Amino acid sequence: MTDRYDLIVRNGTVVTAADRLRCDIGVRAGQVAALADHLQGNARETIDATGMLVLPGGIDSHCHIAQKSSTGLITADDFYSGGVSAAAGGTTTLIPFATQHRGQSLSEVVRDYHRKAEGMALVDYGFHLSISDPTPDVLARELPELIQQGYTSLKIYTTYDALKLADRQILNVLEVAKHRGAMVMVHAENSDAIAWTTERLLRAGQTAPRYHPVSRPQIAEREATHRVIALAELVDVPILIVHVSGRQALEQIAWARSRGLKIYAETCPQYLLLTAADLDKPGFEGAKLIFSPPAREQADQEALWQSLTKGLVQVFSSDHAPYRYDDPQGKQAHGLDAPFTKVANGIPGLETRLPLLFSEGVGRGRIDIHTFVAVTATNAARIYGVYPRKGTIEMGSDADLAIWDPEVEVTIHREMLHDRMDYTAFEGMKVKGWPRITISRGEVLWSSGEVRGNPGRGRFLRRATPMPCQADGAAL
Repeated sequence: MTDRYDLIVRNGTVVTAADRLRCDIGVRAGQVAALADHLQGNARETIDATGMLVLPGGIDSHCHIAQKSSTGLITADDFYSGGVSAAAGGTTTLIPFATQHRGQSLSEVVRDYHRKAEGMALVDYGFHLSISDPTPDVLARELPELIQQGYTSLKIYTTYDALKLADRQILNVLEVAKHRGAMVMVHAENSDAIAWTTERLLRAGQTAPRYHPVSRPQIAEREATHRVIALAELVDVPILIVHVSGRQALEQIAWARSRGLKIYAETCPQYLLLTAADLDKPGFEGAKLIFSPPAREQADQEALWQSLTKGLVQVFSSDHAPYRYDDPQGKQAHGLDAPFTKVANGIPGLETRLPLLFSEGVGRGRIDIHTFVAVTATNAARIYGVYPRKGTIEMGSDADLAIWDPEVEVTIHREMLHDRMDYTAFEGMKVKGWPRITISRGEVLWSSGEVRGNPGRGRFLRRATPMPCQADGAAL
């Protein structure tokens, strides 16, 4: 009697963070049930992946979906449109933020984000808890309860007046994370250094978008990175520095890891492919590329590429923050003459994240295919508590697969993308390699340029204790 599968993917080259082999994949009940050369048995659906790479579905562990900023602006993508855009780019799991604003109950914030996701989510998702108001009740009751319920990652800020925490507050959050088993993500920039620099730029009338990178110098990122590393060392807890932009912060992270500290790092496409000079555009156009930390210089790009290869940077995320350009609820909320301080921070990137890294990294020989898989899926799964359910292709794992055509050439244009934005930061860029089919828990979500999944099929992920936070967890 032959086995029956729900889906068989045949003749592809399966690649994980550690292995590469030609084999068939049998899927049953949403999970990988068989890996074999010339798999025997039949299935309700069969996909011929001849000439294709079969990779774990991507995990975008830093994105802003249906999120209200401290200034009242709401990101353009909801959990359905964001999921379509993710799936079209080979991503099958999103971990956005449940963002607390001061005075809010953290538990109520989480309930509100669940209401936004339920009935809408296309791909599986979790939530990082973004904490701006660590009151005694949050620290003693709400945060421990939420971590126990599977929200095992937290985000804190050292910048933005409405979000930043003082060092004592950071220590308090780190202490809870240590005892409850949660990973802390840190946006590391020195708020006072930025404010001091910004004040002088505005006084001199230097308000155009191109001055945004000037206002947030590398020294501000370097100092805050060094400081939060020291605070984490004091508490003896792992942390991850998000969206690392350049050499100076990398030097601090390398120093910490050389001393055996569990300090992890993330970077994003904009830091590998854009520079500060790209903001020097006519009129208000540079506002499209305002994000923080800002883009740096070419030498910083090279340092980041090397850090991906050496394992100094473990995670590659989009930091998708979709504020439309020609929109009073987006970049132009304060008009076309607004100073850079009044422009919404962030750029879109869910769909282009993986193809950009594949083309510019694997295609140009900067990283190998196993590093690509590690930094786009496997490491995030380990760091955020969903491995081996997500982030790999092995028996018993969710059948989250991206079937890539490594030879197809695509020129990125806004019109071809599936988020709700009116621009892309990578307009006109030519890439080689793009996912043809995206599968989530054995269900084809994206194929031949069309979405096939229904809103609401995405499941909430109750996450386990992250591997670096486990009692015997070794550093990645």
